[in-house]
Amino acid sequence: MISKTIQLGLKENWQQFTLLVFVNAFVGGMVGLERSILPQIAEFEFGIAAKTAILSFIVVFGIVKAITNYYAGALANKLGRRNLLIIGWLFAIPIPFILMYANSWNWIIAANVLLGINQGLAWSSTVVMKIDLVGEKQRGFAMGLNEFAGYIAVAAVAFITGWIATEFGIRPYPFYLGFLLVGLGLLLSIFFIKDTRGHVAAEAKSNKVLKLKNIFWDTTWRDRSLGSVSQAGLINNLNDGMAWGFFPILLASKGFSLDQIGIIVAVYPAVWGLGQLFTGKMADNFPKKNLLFLGMLLQAIALMFFAWSTTMTHYVLLSSLLGWGTAMVYPTFLASIAENTHPQDRAKSIGVFRLWRDLGYAIGAILTGIIADNISLVAAILFIAVLTFLSALVIVVRMPKAIR
Repeated sequence: MISKTIQLGLKENWQQFTLLVFVNAFVGGMVGLERSILPQIAEFEFGIAAKTAILSFIVVFGIVKAITNYYAGALANKLGRRNLLIIGWLFAIPIPFILMYANSWNWIIAANVLLGINQGLAWSSTVVMKIDLVGEKQRGFAMGLNEFAGYIAVAAVAFITGWIATEFGIRPYPFYLGFLLVGLGLLLSIFFIKDTRGHVAAEAKSNKVLKLKNIFWDTTWRDRSLGSVSQAGLINNLNDGMAWGFFPILLASKGFSLDQIGIIVAVYPAVWGLGQLFTGKMADNFPKKNLLFLGMLLQAIALMFFAWSTTMTHYVLLSSLLGWGTAMVYPTFLASIAENTHPQDRAKSIGVFRLWRDLGYAIGAILTGIIADNISLVAAILFIAVLTFLSALVIVVRMPKAIR
């Protein structure tokens, strides 16, 4: 009965798919609230000088989001994707209030605990639901649209909050935007989004991919394809966590104003987001191994030069290159995981992948904070560039030539 009433495909499910794209844009916008100005709040309002202390909000965010990703995958089949999405939005409600009125850095940390839960539940849900809807043929394109919506929202909100901070002050005005994001995201999720468990059941009847023996360990490393993707995901977010925390500080130390920093910081996720409109489709038509290798290699090159550049033009170009490299790998990660797992394993496997990927935020923040405090900020950036290059080599050596 399910297979007769439910159809898979982007065209067949375009209305729900489009709604999920909008919802994920609001999810991404919540991260954009902090992207440009939180390191400045740490330094200028709370007098925090140590890089490891400044990056503590990213460490907490990364760990909480990673753990939440895992449980979102594990609970998706039991509670339903839509229910997890709504729960994720409920955790977001206090975040704008805390960011506006926090009188100590501990409250900022608390806001990032809530943000990590929000992102882990809400973003994971929209990812899995879109994959459920489109079936086997257009997963890359679906993930490109999903990540485009999320990260173009990160960029847009990062730019807007940077501009508002320049014009009206760092707090409270930039964070008023958070109320709009939470309100619209929650209302759409409650009244318009439908669960996709029926689509999973329909696809499972014809899917020929074998079930994994141990979803956690196979996704983590044992399966050559899944393990290669998981390590690259961790390194990708490791360098993104460093960029999130250190790029504003590095640029401020070189004399750039808040609005200039907002532009440079926004270019990276903007290219990352817009690029996925193209790279997602590429993931459906070109070898995923090649896209992953080239994407990680471009990130490494951009980070290497980012440490030494001096002009606005240089930084905009390098942010664009970093964004394009990330755009090449992001939808390819998720499409690769989905296409190498059985529909009934998919949510859990994506949860495991996203566990490791988002632990990269925490690992990157801790590593680079220690290096920056004990050596220099430039040394920290160069170290991450080398790790990103090594990740590209792992893909070349370990990943099979073709992914189903």
